[in-house]
Amino acid sequence: MIIGTEQDYQNLLNTLIELHIDYKLVDHPAADSTEEADKYIEGYNGVRTKTLFLKDKYKNFYLVTTDDVKRFDFKKFQTLVNTKRISMANEGDVKLLGSYIGIISPLSLMNNTIENIKIYFDKEMLDENILTFHPNINTHTIFLKTEDVFSFIEKQGYTYSIVTL
Repeated sequence: MIIGTEQDYQNLLNTLIELHIDYKLVDHPAADSTEEADKYIEGYNGVRTKTLFLKDKYKNFYLVTTDDVKRFDFKKFQTLVNTKRISMANEGDVKLLGSYIGIISPLSLMNNTIENIKIYFDKEMLDENILTFHPNINTHTIFLKTEDVFSFIEKQGYTYSIVTL
């Protein structure tokens, strides 16, 4: 099943071009999981990522990107950001992010309407220079230099933190 829209995908590519950010794309059938998407991009260099959209009991939001095979420790992250009751954001929250469950990434920030969102990257995956994401649709995988991902985030008006998860 296709998740995302062709319009959101094209808007992202136009934004990357406007920002002079180079990228590489791999077109593939709709991928329903990170494992399935990884099969379509075998042989290409880059960290296969997953991005979690989380919230706490105070309705603060967190966009956390890590290697897609790394197990995420909710309790450790909760302690790291000094909050309580971290959980996955719900579908309504994801819509406020301007995205859909299954294709959330830092690239979703271009459509975000949430003000209290904090962005984190796992330090361990940043040793490699290329990160991969769904570009607002699950029928493609985009490869971006890590520094360009950070630049994209900053140009959207956000800051980010690099942490050990």
